[in-house]
Amino acid sequence: MTDAHAAPGGPIKLVALGDSLTAGYRLPADAAFPTVLERLLKAKGADVSVANAGVSGDTATGGLDRVDWSVPDGTAGVILELGANDMLRGTDPKVTEGALSSIIERLKARGIPVLLAGMQAAPNLGPDYKARFDAIYPALAKRYDLTLYPFFLDGIIGDRGQHLDDGLHPNRQGVETIAARIAPTVEAFLDRIRQQPVR
Repeated sequence: MTDAHAAPGGPIKLVALGDSLTAGYRLPADAAFPTVLERLLKAKGADVSVANAGVSGDTATGGLDRVDWSVPDGTAGVILELGANDMLRGTDPKVTEGALSSIIERLKARGIPVLLAGMQAAPNLGPDYKARFDAIYPALAKRYDLTLYPFFLDGIIGDRGQHLDDGLHPNRQGVETIAARIAPTVEAFLDRIRQQPVR
């Protein structure tokens, strides 16, 4: 299988743009989400590289501020994982949605497709906030016709054995679970990239 979007003899280049969940907070580099995902995809035969553009503590607005230089020319697709810190700070969901929308539009203008990794609000923020926040990701995916992975932390929530001692961030096993669960969606995203006309 040849990939028109790969450089001659090179892989399809993805960038994971996110916060500490992408960056690999308190984990060695080989245990961070982008590295683990790349390993899993390669094991399934995909010729792909996944760059780590995660910054711990980043909000959606922070991601917007750095999207142009965090996603270099030659990037074939972006896995966008932002919003958890907005939720933890109780940021107005309209602000989060607006920043994510602007990131998507910036990337779209460059011909770079986006896989949107969803986040969900904690129940203790109240039902109104949770409903408004949780609706951000499906709405953006529909508006921009994006590949959507509904909940980035699917499979580890409530499982202390897959978290660091802070109870918020995944440990090495947690990252393995996240990457394994999202991998089929990323594979579908790669297929979508391959079907796009080369610019």
